[in-house]
Amino acid sequence: QVQLVESGGGLVQAGGSLRLSCAASGTILGLNDMGWYRQAPGKERELVATITYGGLPNYADSVKGRFTISRDSAKYAVNLQMNSLKPEDTAVYYCNAKKWRSPDYWGQGTQVTVSS
Repeated sequence: QVQLVESGGGLVQAGGSLRLSCAASGTILGLNDMGWYRQAPGKERELVATITYGGLPNYADSVKGRFTISRDSAKYAVNLQMNSLKPEDTAVYYCNAKKWRSPDYWGQGTQVTVSS
């Protein structure tokens, strides 16, 4: 089993910044892509950003140029730097990790609220 623990959510004004972190523990060998998804009230969960084991990022169009995903040198923690936040970024953000031949792993979620 893999456990994902998120930190760093909170309340910020529009235009501000937040940094989310996620650390994986447990049976972490074999983890490949990691990333962040978000779910706003009444909406489906959507991809925000992912990063491969080798460090290649992928971003949703809505966050390109504002968010930066990174992975630590040990490969089993991932960060999301969020700049120029907008009210529409308000959501619960979930850390995600993928492993070959296993279901996706999810964190418990952290609330990000951007006030206008």
